[in-house]
Amino acid sequence: MYINNYFVTPVWNEMKPDFVKSLNKASDPYIKEAKKNKEAKAHLKAHGDFGRAWHSTQLLSDTKFMDFRNYVGQKCWEYLDHSGFDMTKYTTFFEQMWVQEFAKKGGGHHSAHIHWNTHVNGFYFLKASEKTAFPVFHEPRTGARATKLHMKPNLKGVWAGHEQVHFKPEPGLLIFFPGYLAHEFSVDHGKAPFRFIHFNITAVLKEMGKDV
Repeated sequence: MYINNYFVTPVWNEMKPDFVKSLNKASDPYIKEAKKNKEAKAHLKAHGDFGRAWHSTQLLSDTKFMDFRNYVGQKCWEYLDHSGFDMTKYTTFFEQMWVQEFAKKGGGHHSAHIHWNTHVNGFYFLKASEKTAFPVFHEPRTGARATKLHMKPNLKGVWAGHEQVHFKPEPGLLIFFPGYLAHEFSVDHGKAPFRFIHFNITAVLKEMGKDV
């Protein structure tokens, strides 16, 4: 009996600590600025930072992130090429890139979501540990989710029937995944700093890309 795994969902990851120190330094002003707007100040005054995910403005024009952008952009192209797509016909563009930091008092999290009209998404972790939040990925096949059976108790590892998988991040972990894959972040308990960069890539036909 042959076991064939078709319609797989590729999630790439690697340890790439090269950028951690410089990008933490470059990110500091953005996180500081995120706490200065009127709504943020009101929340801090009333509740402290509990439950917050401090979200930067876009980082795409900041030259301090250029080396990281170039590396990620090339990897995303390779990711799509490895999936069998004819990348001679496409140009890849950064749709968005931002840095987030979860609240020091805990409660930071993200519900499951996708980013519309993107083809590769990813995370780069700048501050993380066994004590912090972690990313969770959800089964993307609607039919599979609708027909799930009860899983065996006490299973170890990841099995074909599981509908969620997660990674335990550490500084320098870089993850790439397809844009259709719903993802979330578990609730952070505020026991250790948690900061990451999130990026989205879109592939555009070269004929269209000339006008972008």
